[in-house]
Amino acid sequence: MSTRTIQVTDALHGYLLRETLREPELLARLREETANMPNSNMQISPEQGQFMRLLVELGGVQRALEIGVFTGYSSLSVALALPPGGRIVACDVSQEYTSVARRYWNEAGVADRIELRLAPAAETLGRLVEEGALESFDFSFIDADKRNYDIYYERSLQLLGRGGLIAIDNALWGGRVADDSVQDEDTRAIRALNAKIASDARVSMSMVPIGDGLLLARKR
Repeated sequence: MSTRTIQVTDALHGYLLRETLREPELLARLREETANMPNSNMQISPEQGQFMRLLVELGGVQRALEIGVFTGYSSLSVALALPPGGRIVACDVSQEYTSVARRYWNEAGVADRIELRLAPAAETLGRLVEEGALESFDFSFIDADKRNYDIYYERSLQLLGRGGLIAIDNALWGGRVADDSVQDEDTRAIRALNAKIASDARVSMSMVPIGDGLLLARKR
């Protein structure tokens, strides 16, 4: 028994991956290709991808939002867990990185499940509201520019139906959120959103120390 979350050493992390990771071969190839690219640290960990697939299955997700695509590991993870007819609206601004994502979506046979919108995510989410998509989504994954996290959270709440789940990446931000000497704009934005959600009566929430911290908020 333990009164706190166990420290994940390199040896324990290796055990976790070796003994419990169910990563499709295509996802493994995408992860390996991305590891050799600039900004490879923007990719989520494979155990987080597996956890998100489980969340999608548990929630019976039909329609999902992804805010921040990068090379597509998270969107591919979610798409593979969707039931027949499931759809993702994926928001990003990079043609270069998402071209990698498209290649893997096509190879996996899930490209028809993913609608990529290349524009600033705040604009895309605003258009979805204008298009009448309020309360029509079941899941939202936020992993984009940190200073706009609050905007993405509020828009996600508008677009999710009751019981919909928001998953916010980088909520522990490499530990910098707990270091008061770190006061850059991104860190302050993550701290502020963590504190906001902790007391937000509109949601039930939990911080999961997986990857770089995944904050879960379920709309009440």
